[in-house]
Amino acid sequence: MIGYLRGTLAASQPPLLVIDVNGVGYEVEAPLSTCLELPQVGSEIHLITHLIVREDQHTLYGFASEAERQLFRDLIRVNRVGAKLALGILSGMSVGTFISCVQTEDAGMLSKLPGVGRKTAERLIMDMRDKVDAQARVVSVTRINGEDAAAGGSRQEAYNALTSLGYKPVEARKMIDAVDPDLTRTEDILRSVLQSAAPAGA
Repeated sequence: MIGYLRGTLAASQPPLLVIDVNGVGYEVEAPLSTCLELPQVGSEIHLITHLIVREDQHTLYGFASEAERQLFRDLIRVNRVGAKLALGILSGMSVGTFISCVQTEDAGMLSKLPGVGRKTAERLIMDMRDKVDAQARVVSVTRINGEDAAAGGSRQEAYNALTSLGYKPVEARKMIDAVDPDLTRTEDILRSVLQSAAPAGA
């Protein structure tokens, strides 16, 4: 298994990338979310990878973060979701947005992705629910709905704290989303959430 590649970006024709590693050119398929973050051709890059081996071909997939690779791996285990569709899902929304859609059972948002119809969206929600809950607790999501890494991590920590207190995932996510986006410390986010949830006059 090839765990990662570090080398020079030799060519970029999304979703196909060519990475030169010590004179060997590796063809890598990557989601648009990763391709859009890449530097110019000729620059050094580092991609986390996943290799799929079949009788007729070996295909290497590259990702900018561990969160993206883990979601890709979880998606390709879902019935009727192959690597191509998984790559399309990652190209259409961030890991954090996907997690939120599954936890809030937002099939409408998921069905807007290329190749994802209503039935596939409902299957993703059903099959991925436990996986994204586990991922939300373990993986530090670097970007959630366009927020920077620090804010995203703090909001994820606040979400984890709320669910550990007994709040349902859907309820916790809605509470976090309602918090002032300027708050970046976990403590401040939790304080705001709990103040909003407190009964009037308490």
